[in-house]
Amino acid sequence: MSLSNEEHNKNKVEEQAEDNGKSASVPSTNFIQSIINDDLKEHVYDRVHTRFPPEPNGYLHIGHAKSIALNFGIAAENRGLCNLRFDDTNPSKEEVEFVESIQEDIRWLGFDWEERLYYASDYFEQLYDYAMQLIQSGNAYVCDLSAQEMREYRGTLTEPGKESPYRNRSIEENLALFRGMRAGEFPDGSRVLRAKIDMASPNMNMRDPVLYRIMRAHHHRTGDDWCIYPMYDYAHPLSDAIENITHSICTLEFEDHRPLYDWTLDTLGIKPRPKQIEFARLNLTNTIMSKRYLRELVEQNYVDGWDDPRMPTISGLRRRGFTPAAIRDFCDRIGVAKSNSIVDAALLEHCIREDLNAKAPRVMAVLRPLKVVLTNYPEGQVELLDAENNPECPEMGSRKLPFSRELYIEQDDFMENPPKKFFRLAPGQEVRLKHAYIIKCEEVIKDEATGEILELRCTYDSETKSGGANSGRKVKGTLHWVSALHGLQAEVRLYDYLILDEEQKKEEEASDWKEQLNKNSLEKLTTCYVESNLAEAVPGSRYQFLRQGYFCVDTKGSSKDKLVFNRIVGLKDSWSKITKA
Repeated sequence: MSLSNEEHNKNKVEEQAEDNGKSASVPSTNFIQSIINDDLKEHVYDRVHTRFPPEPNGYLHIGHAKSIALNFGIAAENRGLCNLRFDDTNPSKEEVEFVESIQEDIRWLGFDWEERLYYASDYFEQLYDYAMQLIQSGNAYVCDLSAQEMREYRGTLTEPGKESPYRNRSIEENLALFRGMRAGEFPDGSRVLRAKIDMASPNMNMRDPVLYRIMRAHHHRTGDDWCIYPMYDYAHPLSDAIENITHSICTLEFEDHRPLYDWTLDTLGIKPRPKQIEFARLNLTNTIMSKRYLRELVEQNYVDGWDDPRMPTISGLRRRGFTPAAIRDFCDRIGVAKSNSIVDAALLEHCIREDLNAKAPRVMAVLRPLKVVLTNYPEGQVELLDAENNPECPEMGSRKLPFSRELYIEQDDFMENPPKKFFRLAPGQEVRLKHAYIIKCEEVIKDEATGEILELRCTYDSETKSGGANSGRKVKGTLHWVSALHGLQAEVRLYDYLILDEEQKKEEEASDWKEQLNKNSLEKLTTCYVESNLAEAVPGSRYQFLRQGYFCVDTKGSSKDKLVFNRIVGLKDSWSKITKA
């Protein structure tokens, strides 16, 4: 069975259908589900309604995948609903491109918000009205302190803050000033609306936090209708309440913000109100997860865009060749915790290997070619040899491999002066060619000037054809190969971790994080050869290159005239060794 374009398209459609039919299974034993179980038992809520609330200021990454799987999975497990809501309250950093990419990523992962797509900007008028209510009840005021002055007045972790000199303005004056802010009467940054809470609170987030700021920036949905925008900590709880969310599941850095979340809803008298629950965010070895740092990598051209296969973005992982099933499996395996920890990236690699082991066709590819001439093989003769497509999945059938007098093998599979226990090809040594014959190296041809090995002259044993009567003759090494006459030239991109530092300094402390970038995170091999059955390989198709690893046809740079493959992951599975140990 050849790997045709039509078959690959069919496989891709079937895989997507299979993936979209799955949802992340969240174990009922995790602490969030335990809280939900208690809430339902005690009739705090009679249903479960969650939301995934991304800010459209960048592409989603693998950490967001954990949150997506958790929020949609919790809803599915409890026969509830999950909304997708864009918290688009900072137009200076938001773009339609990010909105579209986020929707694409969530769908690709296999989750569906159905008709429940919302934006915080849908509620700008309601949020403004709520702010007016806070002013009228004496719980918010307009402040003229500059950003620097506000920091100075805020105090420290050990010293209380000082009250703003504008804190005791009358309700009437605050209402008038806030209306003026909306009407565009004041310059950007000249005034803010602050909550009136407690400048001596041990929680810095409760020291009269800013609720609104003046910002003249074009919004991707509301245009220039507004020149004041709500802060995330204010818009978030109210958007949850407007959408009747029951459980607002956030990452752990929002734990200190929960008192403000509750204060906003309680002060406005909103009942029943959602409950915020925090879980540990995903930290992955050799990986930067800060959206700000990822943006720097893109904007300063350290990588080739948000979907560069070295990026931890979902689009980058997709382009590299990761599957939705593997990412969901990874999210299930790491579980839901209350405290931060670092997950070994080897686990993510293990998940994609496990998924592709039964799905990916096996093919021949030589990345660093060395020519082999079989001197006793008939010139002009071509044989078609049988090769299974995947020994783990017999129903995938087999294909025909052309075999000829001139072949390519890997340079690393030959040594002129080998050490002991080198079971590959060497002068006078025999190896088996996968699916073919046993060959023996008879002569090494070198460049007289440089000493570079140009080709190997070998002989083949015609009685040792795989599947033949004498195929059982034992040799210790088996090599992959490609027919020089039929092989297709291809570019192969070998990706490695972007970050070298295994110790993973905390991102907020790593001012020199760019010094940790791996300068060898991408190696391009432009003179590779792959078997002729890949002539119709379509972008996004995944294969196991025998003895090399798993590879994907690049969705951007590959074409019929120029095949480009991205290495998804090598064959070596360090995670299995770790777990066995």
